[in-house]
Formats: sequence, C-alpha cells, structure tokens
Amino acid sequence: MLVKKNNLCSLKGELVRLAFFVFKGFIFMLNASVLDKIKEVAEGILASMDIELVELEYTREGRQMVLRLYIDKVGGIDLDDCASVSRELSAVLDVEDLIEGKFTLEVSSPGLNRLLKKGADYEKNIGRLIKVKTFEAIPDAAGNKRKTFLGTLLDFNGNLIKMKLQEGQMAEIPLNMVAKANLEFEF
Repeated sequence: MLVKKNNLCSLKGELVRLAFFVFKGFIFMLNASVLDKIKEVAEGILASMDIELVELEYTREGRQMVLRLYIDKVGGIDLDDCASVSRELSAVLDVEDLIEGKFTLEVSSPGLNRLLKKGADYEKNIGRLIKVKTFEAIPDAAGNKRKTFLGTLLDFNGNLIKMKLQEGQMAEIPLNMVAKANLEFEF
C-alpha cells in the first residue's frame, strides 16, 4: 500500500515541504515542490495537446522508481497520445533533471474504471454508471446504511453526489465522505 504524507522540514533555516512515500515498509522522500514542478511541466505539455492530467504518481515498483501519468482527453486517449506525451515529457525531464537517480516514465489512459477525483470529473460523467465507496456507512433514501453505492450519477453540486442506485432507490453522498469513486464499465 502506498501512503503519502506531506510534512514541513527545516533545511538550512528554510522550511521545505517534503513528500514521504511509504511502500512495503520502506520510506522514500521526494521534495513536494519537485512533484509540483513535474506536475506543472506535464500540464504545460499536455495543454498544448488538449490533454488533461488525471493523476500523477511517483512510486517504487520492485527495485526501480516509477513516475506514472494518467492522461485523458475528449474522445479518449490512444497509444499515439501516450507515446507523444512520453517523448515530450521525457525530453524535458532529462534536461531539467528534476528527479535524482533512475526512474521509469509511464504514460497511460485512466482506463474504463477511471477514478473520479475532481468536481469536473463528476460533472462531465453525469448519466454514467459509477461506484462510490465511503469512509463510513451512510443511509440511502430507503434508510439502508452502506459503504458502497453503485448506480447512475444524476447530479453533482460541488459538495453532494446524487445517484439513482441499481436497486432503484436514490442516494445523496457528501463529497467529504467519499473514500473512492470511479466509473464502472457498462456491458
């Protein structure tokens, strides 16, 4: 399991925000401003291609570090998009030398079960089948307490997800109660 914690540390009298990554008992550290810079560089490249950065990960897999970008655009991402972004970003990262040591760069689409993280993710997927997991059990409109909700996204107002569940009842889920939400593939 990957856990990220942001902390402020003092480095030669200056406060520096560090990102700590805990993976299988090992702790990895990358200055959070470096991650912010990588994100800024990636978003600049993607904007020129009309592509959105969905998620950015930096993690250890086996013996190597992996910088992974999930990207999307209207109409979906194809292999050529991933290859173009990979070439462009790789060239910039080589010149900027933002990450010490060796790492693998991976560029991918978010997949069929795309995570919903930002308000815009919910807004553009109204009418689609989604699955929402909450931190604690909350009741649906029928009074059934549950932590997992599967149904059609009807509305999103910035703080509240409104769904029609597959069983037929309605559910309203406060955004601050969402542990994970993603699209579900419909057959």
